[in-house]
Amino acid sequence: MDWRDTGILLSARKHGESSAILEVFTATHGRHLGVLRGGASRKAAPMLQPGAQLDLGWRARLEDHMGAFTAEPLRSRAAALGNRFSLAGLNAVTALLSFCLPERESHPALFARTESLLDLLHDQDLWPLAYLRWELALLDEMGFGLDLSACAVTGTNLDLRYVSPRTGRAVTAEGAGDWVDRLLPLPQVLLNKGSAADPEILDGLRTTGYFLEHHLAGALRDRPLPEARARFVTRFESRARGRG
Repeated sequence: MDWRDTGILLSARKHGESSAILEVFTATHGRHLGVLRGGASRKAAPMLQPGAQLDLGWRARLEDHMGAFTAEPLRSRAAALGNRFSLAGLNAVTALLSFCLPERESHPALFARTESLLDLLHDQDLWPLAYLRWELALLDEMGFGLDLSACAVTGTNLDLRYVSPRTGRAVTAEGAGDWVDRLLPLPQVLLNKGSAADPEILDGLRTTGYFLEHHLAGALRDRPLPEARARFVTRFESRARGRG
């Protein structure tokens, strides 16, 4: 059994004396693990940084075996490692993918979005909004997408203000009625395709975070969300409040 694909490195851990077990998110083979011989060497270390784009070959005697990788670098994103904000964002992306993606299940659309997102790591002005939209796409890809097209109560698409924490559907101020205190806020950034200021993006991340934690993580046997996501939001909150 063998294939060749492009992949984004999620993690690498030492295996034996000189090998490493790679966890990658590939374009057509989904999240995949395999052993890279020589992967623990100093020569391989610069290539095996989280977020790196790799040309991968995978081979195993049987399909259900872990198998072995060959890997060649295509694009390094190591520049993000020198900036705390970018590094926090990169770690949030790789941790969430590792957390929620079923092994060996193809998600080509999400792969393309992730590739585009990581290519923006150098642009700290564009990154937060792109990351928020990536979280929306991740929820949708995992089956927990938000339906913000119209009010779940009145059917109108005007004056949408809230999100139902149970269904993920939008609700207007009129439709909220006596349930308003039980609804989540719906920041306009989640409705609009345009730009947004940091405080509004932060509000959006609080809403997507609710569904990541209570719906997505809840479906995965209530495993807690990776701490890397919370660390990124905390760092972004400091930036949004003007503390760097």
